Amino acid sequence: MKKISEQKRKHLENLVDNQGIIGALAIDQRGALKRMMGNYKEVTAQEISDFKVLVSRCLTPETSAILLDPEYGLAAAENRAQTSGLLLAYEKTGYDASTPGRLPDSLDVWSVKRLKEAGADACKFLLYYDVDESEAINERKKAYIERIGSECLAEEIPFFLEIVSYDASNSDSASKEYAKVKPHKVIEAMKEFSKDRYNVDVLKVEVPVNMNFVEGFGTESLYSQDEAQAFFKMQSEATQLPFIFLSAGVSATMFQETLKFAKKAGSSFNGVLCGRATWADGVLPFVQQGAEETIAWLETTGKTNVEELNQVLRENAVSVFEKIQ
Repeated sequence: MKKISEQKRKHLENLVDNQGIIGALAIDQRGALKRMMGNYKEVTAQEISDFKVLVSRCLTPETSAILLDPEYGLAAAENRAQTSGLLLAYEKTGYDASTPGRLPDSLDVWSVKRLKEAGADACKFLLYYDVDESEAINERKKAYIERIGSECLAEEIPFFLEIVSYDASNSDSASKEYAKVKPHKVIEAMKEFSKDRYNVDVLKVEVPVNMNFVEGFGTESLYSQDEAQAFFKMQSEATQLPFIFLSAGVSATMFQETLKFAKKAGSSFNGVLCGRATWADGVLPFVQQGAEETIAWLETTGKTNVEELNQVLRENAVSVFEKIQ
């Protein structure tokens, strides 16, 4: 069981619901959101910020917390419900594709101290990680995460590490080939960054299999349901830390069914940081019809997405405080 300071615990309590479960909304997307909007029109920084404000205002009354970025999301942070905690992202969006290794980089004019001063209850950092990549690259990543963990320890706010696994030799993460190695990539990365030296408090992770290749979920079966459940169980046993699932852009229905499947498999996950599965379909009314239609969508379909997800969490997730002292 992980021990944290009283101050860290108070911040963590701001991020959970009354069952100790993290039911958080993620809209820290920057490049991805710009591309989504850019499918319909050229968008400005102000429009990206405005969309985040609407999502925050409409949906945070139903969530335990919201994850935003300091670049476009500070206005949305100010417009969140008082009952909703705040996580702020520390990493730059994307990665430099011209350099091998998808190396991490933090925002230039931010520090954990500054995130805390901006009202953050936690710092979130996204790390792309291939456990099988060269030692030279992975040692750089490990040292980088050690530095952020030390910052969070000094400022006494929780450190949420988001790990997105990949295969350096295969850029198609949706492929059947990657699906074969994904359990290994996800589980081994979790084992590494659960070590005390990184001072991570909560892991934000992918589910260990591509559900599109699980018997009964997708059109092509690579894993039987028993095999897939075994990977969920292995993932849960790979860490002593609280861990939450990211939605990775799948539909709301698929994400909810995946969480039920995880519980059935014996996974002791502690909540979600759910992004596009909740709000993605609100982008179209925003760019084509404006704020009024967007609010109408968020207050109906968007709110339903959150409420249905909350119900699944109540029935399937475990309190973070079962793993933290």
